[in-house]
Amino acid sequence: MKISYRYLVPTGIIIVLVLLIIQSCKVGPDYVTPTVTSPVSYRSNFSSDSSIANMPWWELFGDTVLQNLIQTALENNNNLRASIARIQEAEAAMGIVRADLYPRIDYGADGIAVGLTQEGESYASLTPLVNISYEVDLWGRIRRMNESALQQYLATEEAYRSITIGLVSSVANGYLLLRDLDNRLIIAESTADIWQSNLEIVQARYNAGIVSEVDVNQAEIQLNEAMISIESNERLRSQTENSISVLMGLPPQTIPRGLSLSEQLLAPEIPVGLPSDILNRRPDIMKAENELHAQSERIGAAEALKYPQLTLSANLGAQIANPTLGFASLSAQLLGPLFNAKANQRRVEVEIARTEQLLYNYEETFIMALKEVEDAMVAVQRYQREYEIRESQVVSAKNAVRLSWVRYESGLTSYLEILDLQRSEFSSQLMASQALQLQLTSTVNLYKALGGGWVPGQDTVYLREFK
Repeated sequence: MKISYRYLVPTGIIIVLVLLIIQSCKVGPDYVTPTVTSPVSYRSNFSSDSSIANMPWWELFGDTVLQNLIQTALENNNNLRASIARIQEAEAAMGIVRADLYPRIDYGADGIAVGLTQEGESYASLTPLVNISYEVDLWGRIRRMNESALQQYLATEEAYRSITIGLVSSVANGYLLLRDLDNRLIIAESTADIWQSNLEIVQARYNAGIVSEVDVNQAEIQLNEAMISIESNERLRSQTENSISVLMGLPPQTIPRGLSLSEQLLAPEIPVGLPSDILNRRPDIMKAENELHAQSERIGAAEALKYPQLTLSANLGAQIANPTLGFASLSAQLLGPLFNAKANQRRVEVEIARTEQLLYNYEETFIMALKEVEDAMVAVQRYQREYEIRESQVVSAKNAVRLSWVRYESGLTSYLEILDLQRSEFSSQLMASQALQLQLTSTVNLYKALGGGWVPGQDTVYLREFK
């Protein structure tokens, strides 16, 4: 059977011309990056040179054990794996939307029994069905939805980066807390040894009738204080190890140690860049903008539903059976939008309201990011000063205890003075260790607030073919 193409060529030319003309049609607003008011500089006195957050900042501490813990967490953390799965989900969803840009093919067969043979057997007529349909994107609805899906996909990538930065910071802070607890445990055990010796001295004096039993009891109370501190730090240390293990996606286990708390290196000066830099660095801000962009495209998609929709279709099976049917059948939903005008307008209003919500969310995210950076910078500066004061306090406390023992042995003061000064020394040592840990932690938090730990344009997982 010979198929006539007499109807195919003119119809095909018309369709191509129509598609070329309408391809540029697009209703609804085009996305414009919102303008936010950004301060010229931060309130705190930090260098505004290129931000040090441009590099994997945890390498600055020079602790290879910490670096390995972070690497393990990046490979095994379950929340991060779930985030990667969400990226894959968004990528697949974007592929589904993009498929609407191309013709759709449905296939099958249609057959009926039409008679009997001389032997009494039935015979059938079978017609293959291959239906090709294509929704012409008259008003850019499909293109809008495709762009929306792309922006939603990019938002999931920014969510992944946000989780990554948070994970790295949590591991680093947990490790620094662990080294602080190690340090405090050493201080408590050393103090307990000293106070045990003090108790033995006081006990010997009591046995010799030089001091009263009250001094013995006070020495025992003081020793118990150090013993309680040991138990408390042991408990906190084990719980911190368990928390770090979970961050690494592992069951609770002993965490290896690297450099001590005092050996952790810090940059002498931390460049933070300009406040406007975090617009293109903080993943939560970029995620908020991607979501805003995605939602704004839905306004145009809803707007397009107010106008007639056009679908081109061709049943190749029918053409094979009867070529005179032509290449394509043309159907247009001309009256539907007229009957549903009010509902379609409400859809547009809904999408506009949702877009406004995300615009305010974007602005609020930026403001909160500035606050977090400012808070972190204040913490870095003040904790550094606090640690210096605490260290000076430890030196003074040690000297006071030494002089007090001389006075006590000379009979110039009571044992109560020694007890008070020793408690002050013990407390100042613990607080100095904590101040150093908080100083290091505040530095980690500053890097996190700046969006540090990844370099824009270098570690991106964007798929270029979807742009």
